[in-house]
Amino acid sequence: MNLKSKIILLAVVPLIVATTIITYLSLQSAKELAAEELAIYEFNLINVKKQALKSHVGIAMSAIRPILNDYSIEDEAAKKQVKQILKRLTYDDDGYFFVYTMEGVNLVHPTQPIFVGQDLWNFQDKSGNHLIQHLIAAARAGGGFHRYIWEKPPYMIQEDKIGYTIMIERWDWMVGTGLYLDDIYDELAKTQAIMHSNIQKSFLSVITIVIVTVILVILLGLAINLHEHRLADSRLKELVQRFMRIQVNERRRFSRELHDGINQMLVSCKFRVELATNKLKRNHTTDVIEAELDKAEALINQTINEVRQISHNLRPTLLDDLGLDAAIKSLTSQFSERTGVDIIYTGKLINDLPDEIEITIYRLIQEALSNIEKHAQANKVTLTIWQDKAHIKLECLDNGKGFSQTAELLPGIGLINMRERLELIGGDFTLESRKGAGTKILAKLPLEQTL
Repeated sequence: MNLKSKIILLAVVPLIVATTIITYLSLQSAKELAAEELAIYEFNLINVKKQALKSHVGIAMSAIRPILNDYSIEDEAAKKQVKQILKRLTYDDDGYFFVYTMEGVNLVHPTQPIFVGQDLWNFQDKSGNHLIQHLIAAARAGGGFHRYIWEKPPYMIQEDKIGYTIMIERWDWMVGTGLYLDDIYDELAKTQAIMHSNIQKSFLSVITIVIVTVILVILLGLAINLHEHRLADSRLKELVQRFMRIQVNERRRFSRELHDGINQMLVSCKFRVELATNKLKRNHTTDVIEAELDKAEALINQTINEVRQISHNLRPTLLDDLGLDAAIKSLTSQFSERTGVDIIYTGKLINDLPDEIEITIYRLIQEALSNIEKHAQANKVTLTIWQDKAHIKLECLDNGKGFSQTAELLPGIGLINMRERLELIGGDFTLESRKGAGTKILAKLPLEQTL
């Protein structure tokens, strides 16, 4: 897996995991909230039913109360009249009233007259509920409710029902009515379906948002990676160009040294040898010939020294033999002897530095001293090298004439070479100078190089 895929996964996976967890918790919370709301809604609907039952029973009692309060009517006649009133008294499509004795004998049942006169004390619905006993117990308690299962007219399908009963104290009867709960369950089912639909829509919306977000993150990651890739390519091309420019400058300088120095010395040496040969053919004296050969020998020795100097400039042997610290001391000592400029060098370096770090530091110091010799007119230079865990830092400070960085700073080949050498290995280059206050060069080189 390449770096681009890892970066995209690093952005997408936490997003998907976090969204999944949040979505799961939100769905659970929504389901729990929906269940609570349905329970409250069911409770409220049943309460409405209970209030309606009380009202219906109250109406029925109002209808028979004149008979109950008229003690001039014989009991049997009064009972017959009450039964007839309650038998005919209905409401809605399936509302009716029933009457039982305290022993469970049915006295009035408009929808199922076969029960009239039967002892239903031990009657149970399909759930095993002794509903007559419970309805009588509720009536004895001063009026109350009880839920049970009963046939609903006109198709006589068994449905959940809630009944309300009270006592007729005169004859010790239980009178009551009931309302079926199927319409409540239908309403609850519709409400639950709406809630589930809303939850599913919310879930689909979240999933859609997550998918769109993931696609946007992937596209953004690809765009950023493409931009960074192009930027890295441009930086790499720029570094290659700088490296080639440094190589060209080095080769140009090396070619100039060969042409202007060694080539001219070898030509002069050749002329001296040819001159000695011509004088030998003309029978000149030995002293004259030896003088020409001595001059040729001197030119050869000078050429050898020049070759050594060029070789030293290309790769100082002291770097390989004694290390960077010794090479810097030798360089500063030679500079001080040649120019008379006092150099204070302080170096704290570790051993076994990478070759590119060593040669870069050496070339920076070499270039800085060359600029001081050509332009600074200084008589004192302070050179300091130190390092921390990740960098090596170099500071070169002279007390020369300095220059204005705002108006008169024209980047010469030396400064350009120093800056580009550092940039090739990921280093930083800083130049500070003022007229009459000298110049300070600060370089920072990374021990671990990255492009």
